[in-house]
Amino acid sequence: MSRRNLDFSWRINKKSFAITVGLCVSVLYLSYTFNFCLLSNLNRTFRQQRSRFLSLITPSPKTFRSEPKDAFQEPGKQTVVRFVPLTWGGVFESDWKFSNESEKPVDGAPKYRFLRQQGLRPTRKFPDTLIIGVKKGGTRALLEFIRLHPDVRAAGSEVHFFDRFYSKGLQWYRHHMPPTLEGQVTMEKTPSYFVTREVPQRVHQMNPATKLLVVVRDPVTRAISDYTQAASKKPGMRRFEELAFLNGSSGSGLVDTSWGPVKIGVYARHLERWLQCFSLNQLLFVSGERLIVDPAAEIARVQDFLGLKRVVTEKHFYFNSTKGFPCLMKSEGHPSPHCLGKTKGRNHPHIDPVAVQRLREFYRPFNARFYQLTGINFGWP
Repeated sequence: MSRRNLDFSWRINKKSFAITVGLCVSVLYLSYTFNFCLLSNLNRTFRQQRSRFLSLITPSPKTFRSEPKDAFQEPGKQTVVRFVPLTWGGVFESDWKFSNESEKPVDGAPKYRFLRQQGLRPTRKFPDTLIIGVKKGGTRALLEFIRLHPDVRAAGSEVHFFDRFYSKGLQWYRHHMPPTLEGQVTMEKTPSYFVTREVPQRVHQMNPATKLLVVVRDPVTRAISDYTQAASKKPGMRRFEELAFLNGSSGSGLVDTSWGPVKIGVYARHLERWLQCFSLNQLLFVSGERLIVDPAAEIARVQDFLGLKRVVTEKHFYFNSTKGFPCLMKSEGHPSPHCLGKTKGRNHPHIDPVAVQRLREFYRPFNARFYQLTGINFGWP
């Protein structure tokens, strides 16, 4: 090839290379500019949406607007969806600022402040469901487990209206109930209701359609648990055997049926009084033993009985091997796993096996009658 041709070819290759480099630089510049603008717009949009979202969930009267009451949105009108935390222990807890506790809604949930802005005012009503007993049977566990359901609202403590404070009147009682919305279940728990003679008639007068929940367990184990709780509060208390038998001897003494821990376990006698005022299908009997070993199954029965969707399931529980008791993965006010309290799962004192056997023989005919009345064999020894 001649020198002239080589020079010409070299100039062409140099020009092509320059054009190629220029195109690559242009493409890279355009790509960088496009992506930078895109990311900037996305970031600005995200900040705007986050600011709008926080303004929607903040309980300020200025930010809430009434939505159309019609079931269907009119053409051309935009539907606004608001997310409102249901409990104080939710993920937005840090967004709620109060100068003092009195500023919080009485019911403890910010969703009710939002609902009041929409014209949906929760009201206090008489309970449609009562956990009436029995003491040391598992009533606290039942209440805490069923309160995981969003459609259950319960009084936080035992009100004792029907057995101690009945003279205060029904309006006093209703004031102690939590605010609820249409379709929600209002519930109260006082275990002493089951064994108090006057209570069935009083509950019936309030509402003859009341649903009743009764948690029962082996009456001998229940009596020992009852004694253990009392002894923990009263140091120096006499031994169980001395209190359960008239002459203080489990070998030859008669069972003291007037002693509270023994008397409560005669379930059949107490139930017969309730059946004079309520039909059997208004009562649900929950096994205290099964509530420990399979809480999800028992709570499923309770949800069905109350006409609720089965929301509380196995995923809400875990078993604490140290306490020998089921605990909650989370609950209202407790976003992390926790157990019911130090008083649950106490170690029982050693009881003379002879005393235990004597008590089992005492309860056996009453247990058989209880099985007959309820149609359930609980399998107690």
